[in-house]
Amino acid sequence: MSFEGPVSIESIRKARERLGSLVLRTPLVPTESPQGDGPLYLKLENLQPTGSFKVRGAGNSILAARESGAVRGVYTTSAGNMAQALAWHAQRLGVPCTTIVPETAPEAKLAGIRRFGAEILQLPWDEVWNITLRADYPPFRDRLYVPPFNHPNMIAGNGTIGLEIFEDLPEVATVYVAIGGGGLIAGIASALRDLKPSVRVIAVEPETATAFTTSLREGKASEVTRTPSFVDGSGSSSVFPQMWSRLNGLVKESRVVSLEETASSIRFLFDRHRVVAEGAAGTAVAAARRDGGARGVSVAVVSGGNIDPAKLWTILSGSVP
Repeated sequence: MSFEGPVSIESIRKARERLGSLVLRTPLVPTESPQGDGPLYLKLENLQPTGSFKVRGAGNSILAARESGAVRGVYTTSAGNMAQALAWHAQRLGVPCTTIVPETAPEAKLAGIRRFGAEILQLPWDEVWNITLRADYPPFRDRLYVPPFNHPNMIAGNGTIGLEIFEDLPEVATVYVAIGGGGLIAGIASALRDLKPSVRVIAVEPETATAFTTSLREGKASEVTRTPSFVDGSGSSSVFPQMWSRLNGLVKESRVVSLEETASSIRFLFDRHRVVAEGAAGTAVAAARRDGGARGVSVAVVSGGNIDPAKLWTILSGSVP
């Protein structure tokens, strides 16, 4: 199967059939908009069984693989959310699972991985990224590698979010999505391209890692210097060439938000809605709130809520971790 171009609406609908009741149809919650601008809704993927949207793509990937034959074991590379999602599905299916995560992975995400019975291998961030680039780790070649974002099955599973947004809010004009590897925004944008092409799907990155924004500016997959921060699920040091081929022309806009704006939006979500959001989710909300009336009827995807309690406490106390 080709890795280039948007995934089809048919594959996204098939993913929804596979997933069935395993994932939640998460709500769209209206929230107040600065200066009384156009309506803003929150797509609460932090309510999923593992606390993030990754349960959709991970589930579609492992279930599609099982349709083709037995799966003896699985592994993935992840900052934490994909690892938890794959571990959850593997535990349910009785399949051994190992997750390769950065040494800087938050303890909240590591605890979730352990809770679902997976083994954890921690390596330096650059090494984890290189394994993801190769889609291969020699010691685990007897197992199925489930890419965290750059595979059609992963992207189609994530695309079910786009289906739900359109069905629940047909008047949607703009959707803000945090971008890390690109699998989430590729799925949502692929779905909306067929369902309502006029919708603007905007990628959001933290100021500490702006690979996609740089790629848009330079017209090619680019690399930047990434500075680690509490926003660990969004922003990257480079854009995969395959993902650039998929996203180029599909996602035409991006926003870069500061760590202060992100922390402020996390506080806003907790104070006004009692929603716990991790850094990546905070970036999407920060960009939507900053854009205001320019966005029309909008959705910010709250992609996950797996934030370390100590970091959340720091943010709620008015500081930036």
